[in-house]
Amino acid sequence: MRVAVAMSGGVDSSVAAAILKNQGFQVIGVTMLLHSEDGAAEHAKLVADRLGIPHHVVDLREIFAQKVITPFLEEYSLGRTPNPCINCNFHIKFGALLGEALELGAELMATGHYVRVEPSPAGYRLLKGVDRSKDQSYFLYTLGQEQLCRLLLPIGYLHKSEVRQLAAELGLSNIIRHESQDICFIPNSDYRSFIAGHILSSPGDIVDTQGRVLRKHRGLAYYTVGQRHGLELASDRRLYVLSLDANSNRLVVGSKEQLFARQLSAQQLSWVSGKAPKDFSHITAGVRYKSPETAVSLSLDNNAATVEFAQPQRAIAPGQSIVFYQGEAVLGGGIIETSELAEKDELNGHPTHALIH
Repeated sequence: MRVAVAMSGGVDSSVAAAILKNQGFQVIGVTMLLHSEDGAAEHAKLVADRLGIPHHVVDLREIFAQKVITPFLEEYSLGRTPNPCINCNFHIKFGALLGEALELGAELMATGHYVRVEPSPAGYRLLKGVDRSKDQSYFLYTLGQEQLCRLLLPIGYLHKSEVRQLAAELGLSNIIRHESQDICFIPNSDYRSFIAGHILSSPGDIVDTQGRVLRKHRGLAYYTVGQRHGLELASDRRLYVLSLDANSNRLVVGSKEQLFARQLSAQQLSWVSGKAPKDFSHITAGVRYKSPETAVSLSLDNNAATVEFAQPQRAIAPGQSIVFYQGEAVLGGGIIETSELAEKDELNGHPTHALIH
């Protein structure tokens, strides 16, 4: 059976290709060209040659700009904090690239994600990676049965230390590419300069939760919920960004305690099984990559959800994703729209709150 492996030239995808070849699959390597050249294709070709497999470069720059970079900038211009990796996985890696892999004659596609896919009587399940410290299931909640039935994710069953050991045994350590943890299309990880070069962002008022003007901000695109540094405020207490009001171009700041939310609303819901779960018991959720999960209660209304947290969560940012789990299985997720901030009394067990958009 022919399987196309999405190869970045890094250790995880390289070892995934080697594992599948050793398992008897007819492996071909495919590398996405997404933005300015970063050396991925050259490194992936070296690995493919070492493994003795064909290698193809797929030019996806146009659709990447349309589906990932443009929405990223649009969200920031609205005072929201997007996660471009989630868009990329859905539209590019497991969308356009999967289509290209099928055109090349592959029946399946594989990646180096630390996630698992397993069949069940109710359909394919998306499970956390065995190595919880590297688990990437948060980024893949938008995948459904149509994608999962064609995916192989061999790295999801390994720990990072095992992957590195396999790379060394295969003689790949000296040719693999160092993989950045930052946003791939932003040079030198300087997202503020990137945004400034693409978005016209006007100065406005920094206000407290009572509406008192404290000073001016540079432009909402330069800030995100939870930020403390760069506010340049004279105050006898530490102040944090609580919300960004794009309609009035105001930056709302407050105390650390005011960052905590007990409830949020989410839209654009996506479910791995293709439909909302019938069993709402024992559901946990994460509001950002690697954030600690907490128990939640859900109420659904068409393609929207109201989520109540067992424990208030810190610095929830509209535009980010909330991902729902049941044990080690990913149920799905959605885009955070608003959150209801818990004030200090609620954190001590006395509920008072304010709705922040």
